[in-house]
Amino acid sequence: MQLAKWQSDGEYFTYDQQALFYRTDGEGPVLLLIHGYPTASYDWVKLWPTLTQHFRCITLDMLGFGFSSKAPTKYQITEQVSAICALLKHLEVSNAHVLSHDYGDTVAQELMAQQTDGILPFYINTLHLLNGGLFPETHRALPIQKLLLSPLGGVLIHLLNKNAVRKSMRGIFGENTPPTEQDIDDFWTLISTNNGHKYMHLLLDYMNQRKKHRERWVTALQNATVPIRLTIGAADPISGAHMAARYRELMPPPSIVELENIGHYPQIESPQQVLASVLEHIESNTTGC
Repeated sequence: MQLAKWQSDGEYFTYDQQALFYRTDGEGPVLLLIHGYPTASYDWVKLWPTLTQHFRCITLDMLGFGFSSKAPTKYQITEQVSAICALLKHLEVSNAHVLSHDYGDTVAQELMAQQTDGILPFYINTLHLLNGGLFPETHRALPIQKLLLSPLGGVLIHLLNKNAVRKSMRGIFGENTPPTEQDIDDFWTLISTNNGHKYMHLLLDYMNQRKKHRERWVTALQNATVPIRLTIGAADPISGAHMAARYRELMPPPSIVELENIGHYPQIESPQQVLASVLEHIESNTTGC
């Protein structure tokens, strides 16, 4: 499915006077898919046809991403969670499986924390994490991310263009599974829509939030009472094999599927392996799926 059709088949939901782009399709148990930085819900396009045969799939472009509203602000992870909860209430969802990636993993950690606190308005049945900075001590940010997060970010952001995105993406995909030029075009469209490329340095504040809320968000995983699996592209220089090793230390006994030679975007680089892991994780922990 091309990006233009992905957009045209979607809908918009108003949250706090902001437009949230979302997609929903399929029937059955609800599966909520939460994307990462700096892209959007289109990251799930290769999984979508199969997953919608098994589930009622719901995904969205979070605030500041993709086709949703974008503003010159440091969106808080808690705000993204509130927007997701409002959308699921609008869609009359009472429980869901969750599949997340990258920035979306951090959002999922706050969702789990709120479930532990007894304040989440829906129930998470299972959680499936893809490559993400679950532990700030193992997150290896790209040099460009560190610069954009620094006081120079407001100046350097003006140098962000498609070529810079191409260079960064090629550095985090697996050696044998690089992004295509069409991928790069789509990434740039998603980033630059609604002038989003001017605010990407502000969105990077999630790295500071991870440090600030580390105990809450790591504890949320450690104390979870629902099944959790990590499927990880081991060749990812940001959150790959080294992050999986830390996950094993902190999350015994962990459920981990490591994809050798796959980088930061396993759902794009190796969708069939990710699909197999997602379906097996949910089916082995639920009935009637």
